[in-house]
Amino acid sequence: MAYQPLSEVRDTLNVQWYRSKMPPARFRELSKRDDAKGWRQAGGHLALFCLSGLAVYLTWAQGLWLLFFVALFVHGTIASFFRGTSVHELGHGTVFQTKWLNDAFLYTFSLISWWNPFDYAASHTYHHRYTLHPEGDREVLLPIHPNVGRTFLLQLFTLNLLTQPGRTFGKGGILSTIRLTVLDAMGKTGPTDIPANEWIEALHTDQPDQHRRSMRWSRIQLAFHASVLVVAIATGLWVLPLIFTVPSYIANWLSYFVALTQHCGLAESTTDFRKNTRSIRLPAAVEFLYWHMNWHTEHHMYAGIPCYNLPALAAEIKDDMPEPRTLRGAWREMLETWERQKADPDYSFDTPLPATAQTERRRSADVDEASIGDLAPKGLA
Repeated sequence: MAYQPLSEVRDTLNVQWYRSKMPPARFRELSKRDDAKGWRQAGGHLALFCLSGLAVYLTWAQGLWLLFFVALFVHGTIASFFRGTSVHELGHGTVFQTKWLNDAFLYTFSLISWWNPFDYAASHTYHHRYTLHPEGDREVLLPIHPNVGRTFLLQLFTLNLLTQPGRTFGKGGILSTIRLTVLDAMGKTGPTDIPANEWIEALHTDQPDQHRRSMRWSRIQLAFHASVLVVAIATGLWVLPLIFTVPSYIANWLSYFVALTQHCGLAESTTDFRKNTRSIRLPAAVEFLYWHMNWHTEHHMYAGIPCYNLPALAAEIKDDMPEPRTLRGAWREMLETWERQKADPDYSFDTPLPATAQTERRRSADVDEASIGDLAPKGLA
């Protein structure tokens, strides 16, 4: 499908989003960034990564192979939430009040997980402004297949080696990620018949300055991980790449099962986040690893509110919101929707709203309410 240039989309597509009403004072309170809360979230996640990485090293060094594979599985599960999760919220720039702390964690997590924060900043800006309007947002392109095939699941529970990017930004195994990083370092993209690659090409054309930053970042990533490999070969510490280079592609199971619920099976081209985005309830430990993005409808409605305040936001506007699904309930809904989409690709699940919900858009949101934090690059500010 041919899409119009994104510069034209910005001129012609003006989505008037519905946002649940909230007292201005409460909105300002929830929007405050807090370094202490940022350290608990970002520092806590990094600490878990370091502890599990140390466990991988110690069990390897002592030849405790059963414990080694258990530690590696835990390490990968923790690190898989770097890719697309921690970098997402840090990309919004709302985790820390102190900007350099936010940037330091963003680049650290991005480097380890092979994530490109510069391409993502452009992509995710469009995703928030035009959520699931495909002419302006192809970061997530519906319909999405909630894949539970045996070969796919085997990779999710071991090493995500061969999966290919498809209809969502940044999703693919380690081999395709390295290949695309090499291409980006040379100023190229992968085959544009793959939707994710077409989207990257459109972003590069639209934001050439951001593309140049993306190229430099890809070269830094390749140099870093090549250095890890050289040190591993020179010292015989072949465990180092498992700790620092591929952990975000080991044991992707949990990050996959929670993250796919965000938009899968829902409506596109609507002006109501409650219809195109899904919130779910999770155990506290999983919600921490997921950076509270299970409150995803609330995040889209007020993207400038820090992730650690999303549970409070959900409580504040709950009477105007759909009942959050359980993880199992969300997957049941997604799989049933997918079965219907096989026969009717235009079908989507129509999320029911509570009797207390409002549906008419109120006054236009002010600048603060419509904020997406510090996400947008200069060319899209």
